[in-house]
Amino acid sequence: MKAYELLFFVAPTLDEESRAAVMKRIETTVTDAKGTIDNVDEWGKRKLAYEINGLTDGDYTLIDFHADPADVAELDRILRITDAVVRHMIVKRTDRD
Repeated sequence: MKAYELLFFVAPTLDEESRAAVMKRIETTVTDAKGTIDNVDEWGKRKLAYEINGLTDGDYTLIDFHADPADVAELDRILRITDAVVRHMIVKRTDRD
């Protein structure tokens, strides 16, 4: 298992139920592939550097997790097709292996 970090943001106008559904989808994708979620850090509402899809703010969440590299590709695919997630980035953390 390798250590990864996922940072994503959703629209700040998104209701709490939809945000929870996105988090649940991420958790089940990681845990179904025998991965573990180490830490979830909700950053809250932050100003974007530039406007994206008419948004100037985003509600950010940072997730530290361990997973196999093949399963990270599946998580990336799921985040791409999830309409609530505006942008996301998954980074391999070599300092946490």
